[in-house]
Amino acid sequence: MSLLFNAYCRTYQKVLYVGSMFLDWRRPQLLKGAGSVKELPKTVKEKGLSKVLVVTDKGLMSLKLLDSLFEALKNEGIGYAVFDGVQPNPTIDNIEDAVEIYLAEKCQGIIAFGGGSPMDCAKACGARIARPDKTIPQMRGVLKVNKKLPPLFAVPTTAGTGSETTLAAVVSNPVTHEKNAINDNHLIPKVAVLDPELTVGLPKHITSTTGMDALTHAVEAYIGKGNTPGTKKAAVKATKMIFDNIYTAYEDGKNIEARANMLEASFWAGVAFTRAYVGYVHAIAHNLGGHYGIPHGLANAVILPYVLDYYGSSAYKKLAQLCDIAGLPSMGMNNEQKAKLFIATIREMNEKMGIPDKFDCILEDDIPVIVERALKEGNPLYPVPKIMDKADCEAVIRQLIK
Repeated sequence: MSLLFNAYCRTYQKVLYVGSMFLDWRRPQLLKGAGSVKELPKTVKEKGLSKVLVVTDKGLMSLKLLDSLFEALKNEGIGYAVFDGVQPNPTIDNIEDAVEIYLAEKCQGIIAFGGGSPMDCAKACGARIARPDKTIPQMRGVLKVNKKLPPLFAVPTTAGTGSETTLAAVVSNPVTHEKNAINDNHLIPKVAVLDPELTVGLPKHITSTTGMDALTHAVEAYIGKGNTPGTKKAAVKATKMIFDNIYTAYEDGKNIEARANMLEASFWAGVAFTRAYVGYVHAIAHNLGGHYGIPHGLANAVILPYVLDYYGSSAYKKLAQLCDIAGLPSMGMNNEQKAKLFIATIREMNEKMGIPDKFDCILEDDIPVIVERALKEGNPLYPVPKIMDKADCEAVIRQLIK
């Protein structure tokens, strides 16, 4: 890594940090607690809307998880159209199909119902409606939407992405295998619904990977150089809640308290990273997901300890603080020892919850493109503890190969 490029990245990040002071960092209005999804239509009606587009996927429709929402919408006299064609890692075509339905049905707002994929699809749909003059690739990057979206309401059914409070949406291009990360404050939803009853039926592997996704958000936000007092506080809260609740939610999926706490942890992790940004875990995960369809939470969970290893001494102090926050037994340890204990504990958590430590799908011929695209996403944007070059990134990716 040249000193000149390193200086360029840090200068870019500093300018962005200062500029962020002048942006609107509103948080969504929160509805939370068991059954709170039934209260959403009242809020929709209070905002003067008479018809909405519900963006979800066929799996959730088949489970009839949306039935209570549909009934409540009808009771409030609110019409709705449904787009249930969201794919894992939603595509540009998904977005355009949703936009077509929104316009044809003369909708006035959007309800995103599901995990990260429906959330991303709904946000990108709103962005395309706000900016019909821009394609998804043209809105890739930071502050490229820059116009008010239709009112967006977010109902997460997993405790992981934090997308119900973030400014980010990620859309795949199935032709190029690229992921288009759109970051704009206008993408922050107006209302977020944290209803733990919607997460009770989650399979164990979804509970584990989405939970580790939330932890990745909190950790990357906390150890980066883009923090504010507010993002630090949110990351700390999320980390503590995840360590205290993820095993219970995984082992006893019907534990409403643990489910509610994981949803709230995911929300606070989202608050943290939506302003403090993430890091190379996400940059690599996005591109492995784009190439091989690896679910985002799973990718983050597997990659996290390897990238933390790479940061080394540049992250020891903050990882040591997280070690204490998580309540790990570290009496008498120095910062390096605490940091390594924290990383080792992440690996142990993955193993206990059946998450693999490597991937068997990464092809040798794809590595140069994955490296190039990961670094294009990460540099100069992400305010990471230590800046990667191509050799660093390739070394990390090779460690991921089974």
